[in-house]
Amino acid sequence: MITAGDFKKGVTFEIDGDVYIVIDFQHVKPGKGSAFVRAKIKNVISGATTERTFNPSEKFPKAHIETKEMQYLYSDGDLYYFMDNETYENIPLNKSEVEDAILYIKENMNATIRFFKGQAFSVAAPIFVELQIVDCEPGVKGNTATGASKAATVETGAVIYVPLFVEKGDVIRIDTRTGEYMERA
Repeated sequence: MITAGDFKKGVTFEIDGDVYIVIDFQHVKPGKGSAFVRAKIKNVISGATTERTFNPSEKFPKAHIETKEMQYLYSDGDLYYFMDNETYENIPLNKSEVEDAILYIKENMNATIRFFKGQAFSVAAPIFVELQIVDCEPGVKGNTATGASKAATVETGAVIYVPLFVEKGDVIRIDTRTGEYMERA
């Protein structure tokens, strides 16, 4: 059991048979009245987010979320196939389950998949990935005083803003949490 007063980002718990993850929380102590916890929570199965207030002493059953490292194999229309590295079992996931992570994952890369009661509900790309630039505009000399950047498309189709000196064919390191350019690899 977990109390609402113990909420932190990433904590998973059950309410009325649904599983939620805490996206953001705030402990509020008004000058008049009792304290409460305001939390932004996301239903891990449906993906719907809501904002609720809780009494800090309310108790909820903690949800057990299983994580597995799996290899991305290929996509077939709206389905993305991942292989369990231990059992070699393939599982198809919908576009809603892979969300933005697929922008940074290319074939044969590993990704972390989260499961609740045997059903996958989210995919997370590695924190740092190295991808090749397949399309970008050429940089203009003399336009570097302000730290300007340009849009570049990487091999997975994601558009990343990079410094002007980066060219087509370069391999760059990207922080997948923010989608920002880190350095040339």
